[in-house]
Amino acid sequence: MQLIRSFMPQDWLRRNFSHNPRHSFRQILRSRKRFLSFLFSVTFTATLLLHSLIPVFGNHDQAIAQLKPQAANTISKASPVTQPVTPPKRREEIRGVWLTSNDFSMFRDRKLLAEGLQQLKQLNFNTIYPVVWNSGYVMYPSEVAKEAGIQTFTYRGNDGHDIVADIIEQGHQHNLAVMPWFEFGFMAPQMSELAVKHPEWLTQQRNGKRTSITAAGEVSWLNPFHPEVQKFLTDLVLEAVSNYDLDGIQFDDHTSLPKTFGYDRYTLNLYRQETKKDAPANVDDPAWVRWRANKITAFMSQLSKAAKQRKPDLIFSVSPNYHEFAYKQQLQDWLSWVRQGFVDELIVQVYRPDLDDFLSQISRPEIIEVQNRISTGIGILSGLRNSNVPISRVFSQAVTAKNRGLGISFFYYRSLWGYGPESIDQRQRDLQYLFRSPAPRLARQMVSQK
Repeated sequence: MQLIRSFMPQDWLRRNFSHNPRHSFRQILRSRKRFLSFLFSVTFTATLLLHSLIPVFGNHDQAIAQLKPQAANTISKASPVTQPVTPPKRREEIRGVWLTSNDFSMFRDRKLLAEGLQQLKQLNFNTIYPVVWNSGYVMYPSEVAKEAGIQTFTYRGNDGHDIVADIIEQGHQHNLAVMPWFEFGFMAPQMSELAVKHPEWLTQQRNGKRTSITAAGEVSWLNPFHPEVQKFLTDLVLEAVSNYDLDGIQFDDHTSLPKTFGYDRYTLNLYRQETKKDAPANVDDPAWVRWRANKITAFMSQLSKAAKQRKPDLIFSVSPNYHEFAYKQQLQDWLSWVRQGFVDELIVQVYRPDLDDFLSQISRPEIIEVQNRISTGIGILSGLRNSNVPISRVFSQAVTAKNRGLGISFFYYRSLWGYGPESIDQRQRDLQYLFRSPAPRLARQMVSQK
């Protein structure tokens, strides 16, 4: 009763429940307006009580943990996973997979591509991220690359067809959103034509070294502060946006710069000109880190705006590492990108074998913040050529992410069921169980309804 009082005007209570409650109630019944007001108040209060007291029944992802013993045993190690948090405001659910250069044999063969995309559709995936910028070369016919003198050839399919156009066309036929992935960003192999022909575009460390060791091997880094580099990458992206019926474009952790770089002549002069100071020798100097990160943020903002001028409904997607590492080690302040409103989708790469560690990474405050703004997902490692990942780990991490209201993208296509200790059928069965009902992206829903 006290709760009911809190939601009703005090003068109404005094007027209608003073002295003789039964007599007052008869008066209310005689007044239609007052009765409806009273009925609304009681109904509203009862709804609030039920909402707060009745537990959530039929939780979709808890059912997975109960019905899949192998995955449930793994998930039980992290108690918060068995009690999913209430997801934030609903966004498009991401069910994606990256198509990498290791999947190139499928890219080139229309029949193999059709079979692969059909399988993804049957497993209720809704998004693919095919690589189009890798190792200093583009996968599509590019006048921009030719003018830069870095690519005298064009990747073609077995039938001489445009690979990217075919992926997009077939992807749409299978109701998949297609977002070409500019994987290498500012990174280029040191012996690539790009690095060899444009040394003035490269940045360097304080000791003069121009390369670093990464998962892709020893690479050079394009200077993200140099106007010619910015124009080159912008032109590549706009070329793809203009020439293809794509749904979005994606950039990952390589649209950044290792913190030890930025000591090239151009950047040092620019810093001195803008700050009236010499660049610090300490690569971790807060002002030096912030200045460089802000420059990359400004470029990405301009790139997003330029792309959306060409295609207003374009999804601008990024797939970085967790924010503390991305900002401090790679000068990639993606949280500012989201806060400034020019990123539409975020997929944070969390390639961790331990489930508790995985859970702690996806529970970071910045991820929770971003969930309330845009479509947000977690990148999960499904395997590598030389490092198989059991499907039980893939499944338990996926359920953990889903329980926190997060989408999923797997790295990468071939390893979904091409690598691993289990059979192809078993891995596909578990993925089918994970995505038991369709969840089409809005972009493709619109196309299918035309």
